[in-house]
Amino acid sequence: SHHKNYAKRMIKMPKLYFYDTGMACSLLGIQSAKQLETHYLRGALFENFVITEIMKTRYNQGKRAELFFWRDKRGNEVDCIIDDGTQLTPIEMKSSKTIASDFFKGLEYWNSLSKQDPQKSLLVYGGSEKQERTQATVIGWRDIAKYV
Repeated sequence: SHHKNYAKRMIKMPKLYFYDTGMACSLLGIQSAKQLETHYLRGALFENFVITEIMKTRYNQGKRAELFFWRDKRGNEVDCIIDDGTQLTPIEMKSSKTIASDFFKGLEYWNSLSKQDPQKSLLVYGGSEKQERTQATVIGWRDIAKYV
């Protein structure tokens, strides 16, 4: 987890990610894309997939991954924070192909605590349309490499 102390009560337990989401699906008994569409872990698998794509992109750029998540005891969270040493990039991930206003809740809270410009925040979703919102830049998962 990201350790900068914006809120004194943070959860520091690590998350577990699979480098191969296909293997994770296999272990869960998911045998087709159709089955994945309604699986209760679809969101977690999407988050896992996006995290590994960010890692691969950064490693291919010769950068260290430096990926963290942030969650406090009240349940506020950000799925991924990239720490480049001088800049933090918070990223929220949603498997939905449409955007809902509650997708920005964690980013808004974190940006208010960190006093960071929301335009440096990303929301990665299952769709493909790029949107500039006041809370974050919204991008489709296929465009991750352009932003990380």
